[in-house]
Order: sequence, then structure tokens, then C-alpha cells
Amino acid sequence: MFNSISMQEFEQKWKREKLPLVDVREIDEWQSGHLDGAIHIPLNDLSDAKEKLNKGQEYYVMCYSGARSAMACQQLAREGYKVTNVMGGISAWRGETV
Repeated sequence: MFNSISMQEFEQKWKREKLPLVDVREIDEWQSGHLDGAIHIPLNDLSDAKEKLNKGQEYYVMCYSGARSAMACQQLAREGYKVTNVMGGISAWRGETV
């Protein structure tokens, strides 16, 4: 099981505190804009790169629309990671940070 958060809730939390964010979009999507401080791990690389993450920390996971991040959250949660899917993804982000 994993949690989900709306973009509006995420934006409010992001402005108040430093949140550990994992961006699972592909490299070209990442290069076209991402949130400062995000960890880039494309979904296709997640199995091999998840050791970059600490199981003792909660992570927010984002993609373009929320579908790939939900898949990433499923995979990570099965393996004991604490994750929250950011629904709507970067497409719902309001542009001022991207």
C-alpha cells in the first residue's frame, strides 16, 4: 500500500518544507523541466537504482500525469519503501518552478 496526495496539497507542503521527491520521468522529460532538489530515477531504471533511496525515509513520487509514479509507488511499497504518489504529476504543477 502507498499513499496519494493531490497536487494542491503537495504544492502547499513543498512550499513549507523540503520534501524528498523522486521524479520517474524519462531523461528528455526531466531535462525539459523538473523541481529543484528532486531525485531523478526513470521508471525503467527503478529496479536497479532504488538503492539510492533510504527505506527509513518517506518519498513523494512524481511523473508527468501520475500513472508512472503510481506504478513506481506500487513497486517501491512492495519492497518496504514509504512512498506517496503525487497525483496529476508535473502536468498539474503550476509552472512557476518547472
